[in-house]
Amino acid sequence: MSVDSPESPPSPDSRNLPSHSAVSSVRNGVPNGAPLRQRKKARTASATSPDLATKPKDLKPSRPPVDWEIPRKTLHSSIGFLTWYLYASNGNPRTVVYALGLALAVIVPADILRFKSDRFEWLYERAVGFLMRESEKKAVNGVIWYILGVIFVLSVYPLDIATVSILILSWADTAASTIGRLWGTYTPPLPRSLPLIPYAPFFRLPLAPRKSLAGFLAGSITGAAIAVGFWGFWYPVRDAQLVFHLPTPETLAAVNDLMPEAAAHALQESVQWLQNVDIPLGRWIGLTTLGVVSGLISGTAEALDLGALDDNLTLPIISGGCIWGFFKVLEFFTGSA
Repeated sequence: MSVDSPESPPSPDSRNLPSHSAVSSVRNGVPNGAPLRQRKKARTASATSPDLATKPKDLKPSRPPVDWEIPRKTLHSSIGFLTWYLYASNGNPRTVVYALGLALAVIVPADILRFKSDRFEWLYERAVGFLMRESEKKAVNGVIWYILGVIFVLSVYPLDIATVSILILSWADTAASTIGRLWGTYTPPLPRSLPLIPYAPFFRLPLAPRKSLAGFLAGSITGAAIAVGFWGFWYPVRDAQLVFHLPTPETLAAVNDLMPEAAAHALQESVQWLQNVDIPLGRWIGLTTLGVVSGLISGTAEALDLGALDDNLTLPIISGGCIWGFFKVLEFFTGSA
C-alpha cells in the first residue's frame, strides 16, 4: 500500500504569474524564434518610437544661413564711387564707353570658352568664381549685363541722368538686396503685380514675389537720396544748375481744362501763394518732388520681374528712362530745365 505524499500548496508569489519561458519567449512583440534581422528591426523601432524617444522642448527650426555676397556687393558698390569720380573729374563718357567695350571684347569670349572647356571653366571659377552667384556658373556672367547696361545709358541718356541711373544700379540695388536679406522675413512680400493705371487690368507692373517690402523701401529711399544728392549738390560740380520754375499762367490754363473745377482752383491758389512768398521754395519743392519720384522709380525698377532679363541690364535702363521722362513732363508743365 502506497501512501501518496501531500502536495505542497503553491506559494502566493507564484500565483497568476506566467512562467519564465512564456516571458522570455516574446520580447518587443517578436518571438525569440523569429529571425535575427526581424528582432533587430523591432528593437530599433522600439528605441526610436515617439513614445520613448526624448525630444527637446521648444525646438525652433533654424533659419538657413544668409549668403551676404560680400565680395560681389563690394565690387557692385565700388562702381558707384568710380562713376562719381569720373563725373567730378570731368571724365569723357565716350572714353568710358570705349574702355567698357574693350572689356567686353575680353570677357564675352572668356565666358563662352568656359562653357566649351572644362579645364578653362575650372580656371575661370578659380579666378573670379567668388564674385559669381551659383546660378551664374551655368549661365551668362552678370558682369556682361552690368557693362551692357552702363554702355547703353552712357550712349543714349543725357550725362546727368546716365550718371544717376548707374548710381541707382550700384547703390540702390545693393541696399535693396542687403536690407531685403536682413529684414525681408519680417515684412510682407510684394504683390505679384501692381496696377499701373487704376481700373486697367492690362496695365500692370510685374513685381517679383520673392522681393520684400523691406528691400523695396531700402531701394526707394536710397534712390531718392541719390537723386536729391546728385542734382542738389553734385550736379553743380560741372558748372550746371537745375532750376525749377512754377507753372506759367498759360500752362495753368491748359492744365485747368483737363482737371475738375475744384482741383483746378486748388492748384491755381497754391501756385499763386508760392509766387507771393519771398522764400525761394521752388528749388526745394522741385528737389523734393524729384527725390520722391526717383525713389519710387528706383524701388519699382529693382523689384520688377522681367523673366530671363538680368536686372543689371534692366535696372539702369528702366530707371534712367523713367526719370528722363519725368524731366520732360516737368519741362512741359513748369518750364524747368
